[in-house]
Amino acid sequence: MASSLRELRERRRSVSTTKKITRAMELIAASRIIKAQQAARAADPYTRELTKAVSALADVNDLEHPLLRDVEEPRRSAMLIITSDRGLAGAYSSNVIKAAEQLHAKLVGEGQEVVQYIAGQKGVAYFDFRQRPIEESWTGFSDRPTAANAKEIADVLLEKFLAPVEEGGVEQLHIVSTRFVSMLTQTATARRLLPLVVEDAPVGEEPDSELNPFYDFEPNAQEVLDALLPMFVTNRIYTALLQAAASELASRQRAMKSATDNAQALIEQLTREANQARQAEITQEITEIVGGASALAETAGNE
Repeated sequence: MASSLRELRERRRSVSTTKKITRAMELIAASRIIKAQQAARAADPYTRELTKAVSALADVNDLEHPLLRDVEEPRRSAMLIITSDRGLAGAYSSNVIKAAEQLHAKLVGEGQEVVQYIAGQKGVAYFDFRQRPIEESWTGFSDRPTAANAKEIADVLLEKFLAPVEEGGVEQLHIVSTRFVSMLTQTATARRLLPLVVEDAPVGEEPDSELNPFYDFEPNAQEVLDALLPMFVTNRIYTALLQAAASELASRQRAMKSATDNAQALIEQLTREANQARQAEITQEITEIVGGASALAETAGNE
């Protein structure tokens, strides 16, 4: 019984230590979510104005650009999969990977070859474990992405998209990431990024009802389009990274809160079991003392 009581106390101390760690991680994630949301909101004005300008250019019917040219039967597509660098974020990364696998099966079913690009160590580990090729990967910034990170990814993907298929290029580019809806809801989504489809608002927001103003383009609309479209693609990737960062932190906070609550419930259960074990131990000791006293009394009486 003493051994059992000692084991219960050791386990309770271990769970208490774990609870302190999960609680600290919950608070850290909660503080970083605010910064991630502020970064996403700060990028919105630029995104809206850039979208308006590109929409105005897209309305000029005689303009053409490789990033806008659709292919009826694409032969090769690329996927950018945005996951987390660290675990302890619930089903965040697994939901993204699941959506990526569904898109992969769909593209392969259409007869396409699929090239994988991964952002986040969890996605890299998933494909490495299954010995599936990765064209290129980026890690180390999943919860704090910057515009420079987005530019680095966009430059690689644009080069791949603009290259001929015969030289290893792709004809479509898809992005699989998580859209931040609220603190309780984050949705893994897959959408086509290239050939470009100009949206009227950032992903997850309502379109702007204000009509696009008239623009005069200098030196001409085609050159402006050539300059703006790569910026537009970079902005879309940056927006996806910011949304994914906020989603990762929200998922981690929720997972750590659940772990903290479970640890507290386990501590309470172990405390009850330890108290019961201690009571049983005390009862046994009293029984042994009473039994010993009775035996001594009987011995004395016989004498």
